[in-house]
Amino acid sequence: MGLQEQLDDRLQIERNFDIVKRELIIKQDSYYFYFIDGFIKDEVMERMMEFFIKTIPENSDINRISEQLVPYVEVEIKEKLDEMIVAILSGSLLFVFSNQTKAICIDVRTYPTRGMQEPEDDRVLRGSRDGFVETIIFNTALIRRRIRDERLVMEYICVGSKSKTDIVLSYLDGVVDKEVVTNLKKQLENIQVQALTMAQESLAEVLVEGKWISPFPKVRYSERPDMASSCILEGKIVVIIDNCPSVLILPTYFLDFLQVAQDYYMPPMIGTYLRIVRIFVFFTTLLLTPLWYYFNQNPELLNEQFSFLILKDVTNIPIILQFLILEYTIDALKLASLNTPSSLSGSFSILGALLLGDFAVKSGWFNSEIILYMAYVALANFTLPSYEMGYAIKFMRVLFLVLICLFPKYGQLLGIVVLFVVLYRSKTISKQSYLYPLIPFDFRELKKVFIRTKIR
Repeated sequence: MGLQEQLDDRLQIERNFDIVKRELIIKQDSYYFYFIDGFIKDEVMERMMEFFIKTIPENSDINRISEQLVPYVEVEIKEKLDEMIVAILSGSLLFVFSNQTKAICIDVRTYPTRGMQEPEDDRVLRGSRDGFVETIIFNTALIRRRIRDERLVMEYICVGSKSKTDIVLSYLDGVVDKEVVTNLKKQLENIQVQALTMAQESLAEVLVEGKWISPFPKVRYSERPDMASSCILEGKIVVIIDNCPSVLILPTYFLDFLQVAQDYYMPPMIGTYLRIVRIFVFFTTLLLTPLWYYFNQNPELLNEQFSFLILKDVTNIPIILQFLILEYTIDALKLASLNTPSSLSGSFSILGALLLGDFAVKSGWFNSEIILYMAYVALANFTLPSYEMGYAIKFMRVLFLVLICLFPKYGQLLGIVVLFVVLYRSKTISKQSYLYPLIPFDFRELKKVFIRTKIR
């Protein structure tokens, strides 16, 4: 069986309408083009065929044609059938000679893509307005445009026995920890997975070992090329996945989630102020409702001047149930808003606010103070760009509330101990402490968490 017959059988040419086989007869010799319709522009194919008809001599040699006659930059001779099939399914053009066991692979693919507009979830007042897209080569170009350093490495790895997903590790040689890069490459090469169906999340779940139950994310995502480039310059590894507009930033520490790109598009003083506000809001999101509930459970511990914080009106539902109901109702409204058409989102927000606000208080279900605190917590969650970290804080907040309900005197302290143990036991993907630069302590790096240093 010849090479083209094997390709026809493996690719099921007769059944797949989008896999194109084009025969070309040049000076009594037969040649075949294999490609995916939609990955290659018609104009390119027309010019390629016209050029080959005019230039290919009779009884031509495949190596000579590849080196001298193919009018394209990225050209490679493939000898293995499996490699040829992967190349075709990846969007490349395969040029097959009759009675030959080798073929020429020409990278003339053009992936469908959307505009590189600014990401919706990580906007800035000033700065670049471009963002990563689903095409891996465009994403690597966005980083190359910002880091014009010969030490910048873009290392390719293929993952998935069926999906054959393209992955690129981007890092700055000489700055990154080489041991971390080596271990990450070994992990990726040894991954036993059929497909990365959910792109970045599938890869993150395979890489991160779940030895300890922890809601805190071990991976940081970003759709901003400027953010990814800054992390590379700091010694991080950026993992770029084909067909995914988000990149993974590794290794990731707990305090990394408190820094956003907006801080660096402002003067140092303003950036530092915004960062301190974000850190304050972050901790109040975690502790506000549990502390209020703790002092209501133990009013004798509260100073007289703060006695107004003690709940005086009694409703039909216990305080702990009010908190839990509101916590889960807010999530239900978030899920509902995802499926709400944009033209109705404003009306939906107003309706939700009325139902959870005035009506809930008048009906005797909820206290107005509890709705106030929960409204603050719900809005404060949006100060963090990480969706995963927001839910990790939410889970710990609910745990605090439940522990205070069960142990009124020591519940808050017990919750803080559980939180610290979870964070202390957590490790990054590089097996380092998740609490760095607190553990191990590094004052210079810890200062950068709170103070927006000057860009040099």
